[in-house]
Amino acid sequence: MNSFMSKYRDHCYALMRIVVGFLFLWHGVQKLFGFPSGMPGNVPAFITYVAGPIELIGGILVMIGLFTNWAAFITSGQMAFAYWIGHGTKALLPLQNNGELAVLYCFAFLFIAAYGGGIWSVDALINRQRAHG
Repeated sequence: MNSFMSKYRDHCYALMRIVVGFLFLWHGVQKLFGFPSGMPGNVPAFITYVAGPIELIGGILVMIGLFTNWAAFITSGQMAFAYWIGHGTKALLPLQNNGELAVLYCFAFLFIAAYGGGIWSVDALINRQRAHG
């Protein structure tokens, strides 16, 4: 039986991909440019100069749907790494170690990596042009 939302499945996925990418890119903006507010506490340079560009560029690529599979796969891996290095050493459960956001991003990006750009993506536009050209 189809749910009442099944005809909007592709649209809802596209909106989720766009919003996840948009929200994620701001973590990179914050790390690299201190906007909208500076990074809390003493953040190691590794976090600023490695994680920041991955978050900014990966977020933009996922949001617009360009090289979506690879961008989402890399950002998913970064979030898995962030969870185990930054949160998992404090306590096992995300609720205890404040790692829920890292886990959610990790699995959202893993899903996006498996699903691809979908509609409303640059990847889809490129694929349509290849098919017709």
